[in-house]
Formats: sequence, C-alpha cells, structure tokens
Amino acid sequence: MANLKEVRDRIKSVNNTQQITRAMKMVSAAKLRRAQDAIVQMRPYADKLNGMLRNILSNLEGDVASSLGEERPVEKACVVVITSNRGLCGAFNSNISKAAVRAIEEDFADVRARGNLSVLCIGKKGYDYLSKRYPDLDYIKDHVLLFDDLSFDNVAQVSKMLIRAFEQHDFDQVKVAYGKFKNAATQITMLEQFLPVEKIEAEEDADGKNFSADYIFEPSKEELLEYLIPTILQTQFQKYVLDTHASEHGARMTAMDKATDNAQELLRDLRISYNKARQEAITNEILEIVSGAAALENG
Repeated sequence: MANLKEVRDRIKSVNNTQQITRAMKMVSAAKLRRAQDAIVQMRPYADKLNGMLRNILSNLEGDVASSLGEERPVEKACVVVITSNRGLCGAFNSNISKAAVRAIEEDFADVRARGNLSVLCIGKKGYDYLSKRYPDLDYIKDHVLLFDDLSFDNVAQVSKMLIRAFEQHDFDQVKVAYGKFKNAATQITMLEQFLPVEKIEAEEDADGKNFSADYIFEPSKEELLEYLIPTILQTQFQKYVLDTHASEHGARMTAMDKATDNAQELLRDLRISYNKARQEAITNEILEIVSGAAALENG
C-alpha cells in the first residue's frame, strides 16, 4: 500500500484538478448561454431562407443566377471543416474531423486521387488532425482563427470566397463538416453540401399532380436573385459556424461536468486508501510499542 505522503500528494493533486474542471464548467456554461441564444434565434430564419433558396433554384430554367445550383461533374472539390480552437470538449472535435475523413475517403476519393481536393479549416483542432493524417492535401488556412470574430461580415468573407470559387469553376462541389447544436448534452455531427445548392423535388397535390412553390419577384427576378442568393448562402454558412460555436461550449461543459464527478469519485477512493494507510501505520506503531514493552519485561 502507498505511504501516507504519496496518498496525501495524490489527494491534493486531484483536488486542484477538480477545482480547474469545475471552473471550466462554469465558464463554458456562461459562454453557452450566449452562443445558444445566437443559434436558436438564427436557425429558424436560416432554415426558412435555405428552403426558399432551394425552391427558387429548383424552378429556374436557364436563368443566369442559377449557376449556384448547377450540378456538374466533380473534377475539383473542397471540404470545409469547422471545429474549435481548443480541446477539453470530449469527442466533439474528433467526431467532426472523422466526418471530414469520410468525405475525403469516400465522397471525394477520385478527386483526391487526381490531386484536386482542397480542405478549408476553421478551427485549429480540425487542421491539426487532418494535416497530420493527409499531408498531401491542399489546405486553405487563412480562416483557421475565424472564431476570434464571429460577426456576420467576418464569417461572410469565407462564404463569399467559396461562392466565387464555385462560380469560377475552381470547385465543382463544396461540403461542410460541422457540429449541430441540439442541447447542452447533445451535439450532432453533420456533413452537408453547401454548393451547388441541392434542389427540392416537386411535391404532389391531392390530385396527384406535381407542384412547387412559386414566388412573385419585385423588381425583376434577375436583379433580385443576383443579391438574394449569395446573401442566403452567407446566412446559411453563418449558421454552420454558430452551430459549431454553441456545440463546442455545450460539449466542453458536459465534459468538464463529468470530469468533476470523476474527480469526486477518485477523491473518495483516495481518502479510503489514506485512512487505511493511516490505520496501518498506527497499528504498526502500537505493535512496536507492545513488542518493546514485552522485550523489556522478558529482559
């Protein structure tokens, strides 16, 4: 059994660690409230706009603004990986990175083999994971520290760059791996196609006839869509980032809460070990005294 000093040092170390994990949990809980409010308020708006965008592009015929919904052979592609800059949030970052790995090895295996696959990393953890695993890929690192400023204008720089690259045929398809926030304990790893915009299939009415939503454009359709479609895509990309931001703090809060509970259980076991060691030491001292007294009597 370990001596008393070793057990005391271990108890002190675990106590210090527990204080750190408890403090990190409280900090993440405070940050989560703001991040959760941001994504909960934005998500219905972004989802509605995205549905409208897909519907509009599904109904355009030969319109100049429909290039963002153009399906073409995938010769060049880009995978956007949105993770956090810091760890200590459980398997959150590794799950997103693994979703990106599936896209790289399955969805874009042929593109990678031709050397035409790019990876745009937002967050250090995703870049660290993928750059070690796939050093041969083309990494776009200009926006790794995007989480330092989550304003719409700053995040829109990334989506504008992706839209411009798609229109110029630098990329034929763009997919995004990110964490979708559900609640503080649940984050869902997502891999979604950002470009081209996926079409909506026409639905059937009660008579079995196909129909789709129709919109009235004012001013002209071309003039409005030239501004509307990129703006909706920028809003959608902002949702990806805010979802991941809230998911990060939720995952970290949950991880630190479990770490604090584990530290408490470890402290309980260590205190039992300490008491056993102390009792053993006291018993040994009593035995030495009794043995010494008996030796004196016999002498």
